[in-house]
Amino acid sequence: MKQLLFVVLMWVATVSVNGQNDKDVILPEVKVGDVLEIGRPNAPVYKHIDFPKPNFIIKRGGIANYKRVEGNKVVVTLIKEKKDGTVQVKIKKVDGGKFFKSQTVVSADLKKALQSGELRVL
Repeated sequence: MKQLLFVVLMWVATVSVNGQNDKDVILPEVKVGDVLEIGRPNAPVYKHIDFPKPNFIIKRGGIANYKRVEGNKVVVTLIKEKKDGTVQVKIKKVDGGKFFKSQTVVSADLKKALQSGELRVL
């Protein structure tokens, strides 16, 4: 009897652990006009927000300092679902300024950026 109970408990534990994947994560509903905040990336650069590379920022006369972007409030200006199922958003700063003194609008993979913490819903 104890062995049967142990087997059942192990099966339940295995099913519950394997059942959690990226598709099960519930993300907040984001609409055009919603305000988000840029968070800290897991890597030295942002992976899911398409900021330009440092050489392009410098070439346009900007300052390539990714730490200054953290904490900026941004507004969603466009939401587009691609054929592969990813949701791409265009974001711009709430204050109307430019990112790195060179970019007014940047795009981001919404789902991955929210999951990684690069974007946060306020």
